[in-house]
Amino acid sequence: MIRIAVVEDEEVYALQLQDYLRRYEKENKESFQISLFSDGDKIAYKYKAEYDIILMDVEMKFLDGMSAAEEIRKSDTEVVIIFITNMPQYAIRGYAVDALDYVLKPVSYFAFSQRLNRAIARMKKRENKNILVNIKGGTLRLDVANVYYVESQGHTLNFHTAAGTYEASGTMRELEETLKPLGFYRGNKGYLINLAHVEAVKDGYAVVKGEQLLLSRARKREFMEALARYWGEVMK
Repeated sequence: MIRIAVVEDEEVYALQLQDYLRRYEKENKESFQISLFSDGDKIAYKYKAEYDIILMDVEMKFLDGMSAAEEIRKSDTEVVIIFITNMPQYAIRGYAVDALDYVLKPVSYFAFSQRLNRAIARMKKRENKNILVNIKGGTLRLDVANVYYVESQGHTLNFHTAAGTYEASGTMRELEETLKPLGFYRGNKGYLINLAHVEAVKDGYAVVKGEQLLLSRARKREFMEALARYWGEVMK
């Protein structure tokens, strides 16, 4: 199921895009979950990172598409954004918010389907490397490659990432099931470490981005074996 948001304040275009999506579904054997928003402010404020693709009109009454995309990018760097506009100069500005492409109005099905092909290809390439975490006030999409380690403190999980630390709810056991196949391993009861960011192991500690994370006696051997396997695969 591909989750798509259509953000368009003109009803005629909103319905047209929805029709195009349903046509694309049938022709390409895809499955879409479509959400409609009548203005940029409807999706941007209290945004939840739950969409794979956003089709965003640029010119809207309350919050234009460019401003909405800037707000969305604060918590979701991975969602694929395609702008819908009758002003091609917005294509250049779209690079600032990592927009994949733009479609000019009036929208033809051929042009639309070509952009959607690209969007789905990018989305599927990324999908196995992203996780959704529940943070206070919403949901955050994280690229696991940018997660250094996760620290458990009771019922709180602290995700230490390249962009900072995020506090989320959840259990270490459930998270470990998700992240272990992606190169994460427990160093002790409280730390789930991304092996890609381990710089060294010294005096019973794993060094991750300059931080020393204690390896428990019970887990050290398995951790070292997992790290050796990972380094061996990287060096092939």
